[in-house]
Amino acid sequence: MGPMGTVTDYLATLSGPNRETLERVVAVAREVVPDATEGTSYAMPALMVHGKAFLSALETKKHLAIYPFSGQVFSRLADRLEGFDWDKGTLRFSAEHPVPDDVLREIVSLRVADIEAKPARK
Repeated sequence: MGPMGTVTDYLATLSGPNRETLERVVAVAREVVPDATEGTSYAMPALMVHGKAFLSALETKKHLAIYPFSGQVFSRLADRLEGFDWDKGTLRFSAEHPVPDDVLREIVSLRVADIEAKPARK
């Protein structure tokens, strides 16, 4: 499996409820970050801001997953992630049990705030 391309290309390879669920994740992220661009980070199609990846949403064999490219975000939202399987870098969910939009907004907002707080290293 080669590089998956950008977010739009990747979503186009999916179908059914999984695709709809991941498209919703991306749509909500774009509402929070209207100037997000698409790229790749760690070989994953990612939404980027200021050249840094802040969200990847992928289908895996067993579940859907969100990766914020940060080990800090989910631990700060632990109380909001009740009922989901997560560790510091991955949140797992399904089309039947999607992440609520307000929680998605918080994940994206926290991650982007972290990116904006760090001065760009040359």
